[in-house]
Amino acid sequence: MKSNQLFRTAALAVVSLISGFLIAAEPGEVLKGQASFYSKGFVGKKTASGELYDPASLTAAHRTLPFGTMVHVTNLKNGKTVVVRINNRGPFTKNNRIIDLSLAAAEKVAMTKDGVVDVKVVILEGAE
Repeated sequence: MKSNQLFRTAALAVVSLISGFLIAAEPGEVLKGQASFYSKGFVGKKTASGELYDPASLTAAHRTLPFGTMVHVTNLKNGKTVVVRINNRGPFTKNNRIIDLSLAAAEKVAMTKDGVVDVKVVILEGAE
């Protein structure tokens, strides 16, 4: 991540924390939108939670869910699913993307060739 992107992500996280924008969703809550996945350029870089991005882990980025929240993601094109843990912020695009998946998670739902797919995200449990 470039330094200006890192600054923007950090600034958004601080503003979110100060404004109370982080949303502790209830288990069972359903979100619909699009998913994308991390490029190879993020491997080993720090996520907003402080963890290093590992493409083999089942993790994801969401703009408002607390770190540690577990969600069930369904690719609406093929019905394939995966459970991931939120450990980063994003996606920060001006479209309908609601979650960025790690490479391993994207492979589980067979979306790597499509790049962006319609998904259903169900909140399983919040952060402890």
